[in-house]
Amino acid sequence: MLKQRLESLIEEMISKGIRFQEARQEFEKRFIARVLERENGNLSRAAKVLRIHRNTLSKKILEYKVKLR
Repeated sequence: MLKQRLESLIEEMISKGIRFQEARQEFEKRFIARVLERENGNLSRAAKVLRIHRNTLSKKILEYKVKLR
C-alpha cells in the first residue's frame, strides 16, 4: 500500500515537472519537522530517530527554516 502511494506521488511529481532537488529538499524538511514534532522539539532525541548527528540536524533546521516549538 505504502509503495503504491509513493509510486503514485513520484509519477505526479514527474508529470508536474518538479525537480529532484526540490523534491528531496521538501521531503527532508517535512520529515525533519515531523520527527521534531513527535519528539517535542528535543534535538538530541530527534537526531537519534533520524540517525544523523545533532549538529547536522541543527544545520538542516536552519537551512530549511524548520519551526521549533
